Formats: sequence, structure tokens, C-alpha cells
Amino acid sequence: MNVWQAYEELKEALGPEASRKVAMVLDALAQEHVRSEVREVIDPLQVALRQLAEAQVRTEQAIQRLGERIEALAEAQRRTDERLEALAHRVEQLAEAQRRTEEALQALSRRLDDTNRQVGGLAMTIGYTLENAAYQALPPLLEKDHGLRLRERLRRDFVLDTRGIPLEVNILGRGERQGQQVWVVGESKAQLSRQDVDRFVERRLGRLGELLGGPVFGVLVAHMESEPGVRDYARSKGVAVYLSYEFDA
Repeated sequence: MNVWQAYEELKEALGPEASRKVAMVLDALAQEHVRSEVREVIDPLQVALRQLAEAQVRTEQAIQRLGERIEALAEAQRRTDERLEALAHRVEQLAEAQRRTEEALQALSRRLDDTNRQVGGLAMTIGYTLENAAYQALPPLLEKDHGLRLRERLRRDFVLDTRGIPLEVNILGRGERQGQQVWVVGESKAQLSRQDVDRFVERRLGRLGELLGGPVFGVLVAHMESEPGVRDYARSKGVAVYLSYEFDA
């Protein structure tokens, strides 16, 4: 029912003026009722829309931050890839350097082997040359200094041990001293040291004396001493020492 319908129905009972006022009041009440119902619907809707807008803002902000984070991660990944690439390149360089080093070491090892063979050959040549000179020089020196007369030529030879293994002896020959047969056993050293004397006495004289079956006279020949007093030390051990410059004396 609208205002005019209410007015028409009330006009006969209340009169025109009163009907009009009553109709206006009813209309006002109706409009207030409608506004109340609309507010009941619109207010929650407005709240929901506001909340939705706020949520949208937060979502957009979160998306923006996520985008920035993704860009940061992408940049970090790019830097990591660059470092890995640089590291891989460095590893390749190190591997190549290692390969060259190994090749250089192998070449150096071959040269050292050659050098060692040459030095060994040179040492043998020096030793043999010294021994060869000693074979000629020692007989008169031993007879003059120690009363030892050789009964055979000095030589380079082998003596078999108890197991049949040959032991090389640099200087070997039979002689006679004070009416007793003795074996002359000697070694040559380019540079004679106290350690050489000790090894000769401990490893050669006693053992060869047993194998040769008779007294042994030890003699060492060298070009020089490694330090002063080596000859005196050898003589205190019962070993004769001659240096190569004495061969022509």
C-alpha cells in the first residue's frame, strides 16, 4: 500500500487533513523500514567489500614482495652460476697445470735416472782407476811400511760366502808378513770418512777373514779424507790407509 491508497481509505473516516497526516506518517514509517532493511543488507556488504579491498591490497603487496624476492633469487642464482663457471674454469686450469707438472716430473725423473747412471758410471770409473793405480803402488808401500811382501798380484775379485753368493772385493791378494801368510783385503773410496772405515772393519774384514780361512790385512785407498784425522782413526782400527798422491812418492 502506498501513501495515496492509505489516504483515500482514511479520508472518509478521519477527514482530509487527518488522513493526509496519517498517510504521511505511514509513508515515513515505511521508508524508515525500507532504509533499515537496506542498511541491514548494505552495511555487512560494505564491511565485506572493505575487507575484500584491504585483502586485495595486502595480496598485491605480498605479490610485489614475492616478485622482488624472486628477482633477488634469480640474481643470486646468476651470480652462483658465474662463480661455478669460474670455478670450473679454474679446475680445468689446475688440471692442465697438474698434467704439465706430472710431465715435467717424469722428464726430470728420466734426466735424474740418466744423471744417476752417468754419475754411477763416473764413480765406477774413478773407483776402478784408483784401484788400478793401487795394484801397482801398494806392493812396495806395504813392504816398506808394514813388512808385508805380496806373493801374487793384487786384483779385483769375488769371494763366495757360505751360501755361495759372490762378494766383490776391490783389492785382494795373498802375501806374507813375519813368516805368516796373510790376505790383503782392501777397498777404494774417492773421499774417505770415518763411517767408511767403520763399515769396512765391521762388514768386510771379519767376514772375509772367515771366508778366506786366514789372517786378513786391511787397507783403504782414497783420493782424500772427508775430514782431518780419518787416516789416524783408520790406523787405530788396524787398517792401513794410502792416499792417491802417495802412490808416486
